[in-house]
Amino acid sequence: MPRSVPGSSTAGQPGPRRDPVPAVLPVPSPGTTGASLLLNATFEPLCVVSSRRAIVLVLADKAVAVDSTADVVHAETVSLPVPVVVRLTRYVRVPYPSSVPLSRRAVFTRDGQTCVYCGGSATSIDHVVPRSRGGTHTWDNVVAACRRCNHTKADRSLAELGWSLPQAPRTPTGAAWRLLGHRTVDPRWREWLGMPESVSA
Repeated sequence: MPRSVPGSSTAGQPGPRRDPVPAVLPVPSPGTTGASLLLNATFEPLCVVSSRRAIVLVLADKAVAVDSTADVVHAETVSLPVPVVVRLTRYVRVPYPSSVPLSRRAVFTRDGQTCVYCGGSATSIDHVVPRSRGGTHTWDNVVAACRRCNHTKADRSLAELGWSLPQAPRTPTGAAWRLLGHRTVDPRWREWLGMPESVSA
């Protein structure tokens, strides 16, 4: 049976036993309100946890910091840079969702924040095959568009307008999308997610 990622729980099942509280708790710091990328022992991206959770995992020797911020949390006997990427010391198996959730922000990210029709700045999403004509609200039928193109296209087909797409829309794949389709990406996570610098979220 798959083991749970520390700090997670499964609906209908009791949550995992909490980590023992460190003998000395870190003094609250603005850095602990952020987020950290959690990697498996094999360096495979698992999920995003709060910075505070990442600090607890490191202090409990359940994870090690891979990359940290300039912020430091201080306690009576320990000072620890706030981690932005941590790696578990033991391997865990985690079932992943079969598909990436479709959202407006995720569509913008997939299409590079640009209108697929004219290349301008995207401000809305459009159904390639209009929903009034049976089009579905799915990854392969939703694209980013500017307000002008969206208004011009209305409920017409691309063939009627003589328009074409630079490439067929598709469901995004990969660790970055599985974990971050709806979340702002910390630039320091990119190398672990296999994301090029030109891709933003």
